[in-house]
Amino acid sequence: MRLIARTTFVAAVAVPLTLVAPGLVSAAEPTDVSYAFEVSGSTVSNTITNDSGSVLVCTTSLAPAPDGVLPPVEEVMRGGQTLFASGEVHPGGATQTVTEVPDGTYVVLTSCATTDGEPAMWVSDYPGVEEVLQAFPATAFTVQDASQIVTVPSAPTPPAPAVPDLLSLLGSGSAEQAVPWLQP
Repeated sequence: MRLIARTTFVAAVAVPLTLVAPGLVSAAEPTDVSYAFEVSGSTVSNTITNDSGSVLVCTTSLAPAPDGVLPPVEEVMRGGQTLFASGEVHPGGATQTVTEVPDGTYVVLTSCATTDGEPAMWVSDYPGVEEVLQAFPATAFTVQDASQIVTVPSAPTPPAPAVPDLLSLLGSGSAEQAVPWLQP
C-alpha cells in the first residue's frame, strides 16, 4: 500500500514538474533563483528573480493551509493545485500573479526549471520535499525564502448607513430640525 501511495505521489509531482522542466541549465547554483510573495486583496503575486542566465519555466501555485498549518507534502502534491500561474521567466526575473483567490489561508509553492542545457530546478522549500525531488533526474535546489503561508482576507463589510432613529428624536424636538416636513 505504501508503494502505491508513493507512486501516486511521485506521479502527482512529476506532471507539474515535467511542465516546468522539459529540458534543464548547466552549472546551476542554489542561489540562482529566489521568490518573494505578496498578497493584495484576492491576488497573490510572486516576484521571481532569475540569475541563472537561462530562460526558466516557472509555476506558482497555492494549496490550502487550514488554520495556517502546513499540510504534509504528500497531501499538497496529491491534491494538485487549481490556483496557479505558469510561464517563462527570462534572466532578470518576472512576476507571476494568481488572481481571484478565494478567502482563506494558503501555502505558496513555486517551481522553476531551465529549458535548455543540463537538468536543474528550483523548488519551494517545504518539509519533506527533498525526498520527492530524489525521484527526478535533475539537479534540484530548494529555495530557502519560499513556501510562505499567506492569508487572503475577506472583503470588509461596509458599515451600515447612519440613519437617525426618528422615534427617539421626536420626543427631543430634534426630529423637527432633522426632518422639515414634521414641523407644524
